[in-house]
Amino acid sequence: MHGYEMITEIGERTEGAWRPSPGSVYPTLQLLEEEGLIVAQESSGKRLFELTEAGRAEAEAGPAEPWMQTGREVGWEAVQEVGQALASVDHAIRQVMGTGTEEQRAKGLAVLVEARKKLYLILAEEA
Repeated sequence: MHGYEMITEIGERTEGAWRPSPGSVYPTLQLLEEEGLIVAQESSGKRLFELTEAGRAEAEAGPAEPWMQTGREVGWEAVQEVGQALASVDHAIRQVMGTGTEEQRAKGLAVLVEARKKLYLILAEEA
């Protein structure tokens, strides 16, 4: 396959949960080629990629259908809620940092640092 076919295939296999950008796919393909896991060849003006023997061994050592693990635990509604919340926080922090006093900016930064810590503590809690 060529890169755009891979992007489409990943999108289809994950039922739209993950559609990687060309900016992430092509550097990854370059890295895999440098590691000897894939080989590229030109065909009809397109660069097609294929697994090498080493690449096949790596693929077989991993999960049978890794795309099934992507985005399955999170519903799209939750993803949208998080996106909206992040956009709101982004807007607020830009206002504080852009128009606030030095003391207000310091407090705003402290809130972000505390939020990050609290988010990681959620993951550290025992289930």
